[in-house]
Amino acid sequence: MDQRTYNQFCATARTLDLVGERWTLLLIRELLTGPKRFGDLQAGLRGLGTGLLAARLKHLEREGLAQKVTLPPPARTPAYALTEAGEELGPAVLALARWGLKWAMGERRETETFHPGWAVLGLRACFDADAATGLRAVYEFRIDDEVFHTRIDEGTIEALHGPAQHPDATVTMGDETFVALTAQELTLARAIETGAAAVSGDAEALRRLTSLFRLPAPAARTGTAV
Repeated sequence: MDQRTYNQFCATARTLDLVGERWTLLLIRELLTGPKRFGDLQAGLRGLGTGLLAARLKHLEREGLAQKVTLPPPARTPAYALTEAGEELGPAVLALARWGLKWAMGERRETETFHPGWAVLGLRACFDADAATGLRAVYEFRIDDEVFHTRIDEGTIEALHGPAQHPDATVTMGDETFVALTAQELTLARAIETGAAAVSGDAEALRRLTSLFRLPAPAARTGTAV
């Protein structure tokens, strides 16, 4: 099948020629948090059929945005990872996430799936570098069965799937509590107070946690008629 194109000599149009097809940017979102096996991608992109997933991966490979790799021991299984060109789409995807938090989220629809692991990218999108001045800490998040962590080093952040080796602070909660937090319907302090969340570890690291990630205030896209 011929690749669709806008036929415009424009950087934006050329970029959309590469990543504008449905599911393509979400595949890049998944790979921005590290290499993934085919099955991992299927699990994270419910609704994307096997055939279309294979086609989108082949497209990303053909265009030099993704490549096949072998995961290190003990897994040693085939996976997909972004190339340098694919990784450089990261800031654009994070900018879309920040825009969406302000202008597109609203209430969760009944048909929408949610994976706490998507917060790995969300943490990067909402990170306030100025608030991290003078802080070096590792935070581990346990959301139901998913575990991820973030390493703060002054004004930089690294967020990854899986447990941390030596976390300074740990935050534990259920899926629904996490959704309420990201929807700004609940604060972490209130979740701890009610027992919906639990924290442990270094007191200073925990005190600074809520200031490190700033969710934009939701806004309506439609104006009010005057």
